[in-house]
Amino acid sequence: MAVEPNTVETYDVSVIREDLQEAYSMISPEEVPFQTMAGRRSVTAKQFDWPIVELADVDDDNRVIEGDDAPGTDEATLAARIVNFTQISDKVAQISHTSQASDAAANNIQRLDAQVTLKMKEMKRDKETMLLSNVIAIIGSSGTARQTAGLPAFIKTNEPGVAGAVAPTLSGVTEGFPDTAWTDGTTPTGLTEDDLNNVIEQCWNEGGEPNVIMLNGGNKRVISATFTGFSTRYKDAIDKRLVASIDFYESDFGDLTVVPNRFQPTLNAATDDDNYAVYLLDPEYLRVAYLDQVQRKPLAETGHSIRALIWCEYGLQVDNEAAHGIIPDTTNAV
Repeated sequence: MAVEPNTVETYDVSVIREDLQEAYSMISPEEVPFQTMAGRRSVTAKQFDWPIVELADVDDDNRVIEGDDAPGTDEATLAARIVNFTQISDKVAQISHTSQASDAAANNIQRLDAQVTLKMKEMKRDKETMLLSNVIAIIGSSGTARQTAGLPAFIKTNEPGVAGAVAPTLSGVTEGFPDTAWTDGTTPTGLTEDDLNNVIEQCWNEGGEPNVIMLNGGNKRVISATFTGFSTRYKDAIDKRLVASIDFYESDFGDLTVVPNRFQPTLNAATDDDNYAVYLLDPEYLRVAYLDQVQRKPLAETGHSIRALIWCEYGLQVDNEAAHGIIPDTTNAV
């Protein structure tokens, strides 16, 4: 079949508009479960402290004679002072004057306001990973950034006793800031239901009531695939059916929500090893402390572009580490 002469075809026309969708698609995850569950507080200095009190051990021989006129004085029950430091995180967006003036698709993503919004989301993800990193507190100095200690650097009481693993310590033994982080065990092993229940029981013995199991995606699959018994059922049949997944875990000491976290790093992220931690958490005893909330300000223009700085200053407060538990050195293998 032939085309009649002088028939106008699209191949001959150079002014046909492009069909470019106005909205853009983005599947980059933004959920930050740890920051969502933790409380918040405001602080007024880069070093922030909080007191914890621990009662004396039970005295199972606390019997005295009637009429005793010289009872001994018990040791005072005093508070220990736990410390952490704030750290500064920032993002800078820079846009040329031409980009700012141009009209484009994708909701004008090239303009400054759109870039600032995206940079705020990126910084929120950065914060999630850093708050969960196995790092110590560093006070900083001129030319050296301050570092807030991450969650695993606080949790030392409730853990399963992994071979070769060494728990973190505080600068003042029983108080101060975390000055050593978790040391890897000799051979990481798979997550087991016994380890999980043992650590939950340890938390309970200390007086804690963890209600969240936070873990990476691989260990979420381990729980769904290998944990057995009534505890593998969904909490409410009206919400979910019994399928190959677990949203709630029913222990002897209460129900825990299973929360996978995409931004939870390995315990030794510097070597990118296969060493994952599973956390048993009570969000009532977790807070993100802010010296500066997330803010935005314009930076000086030095040429044909405009810039904006987004920043915040914050740190992690673990009110009482004995309320939480950790299972370090898991292999993530189903």
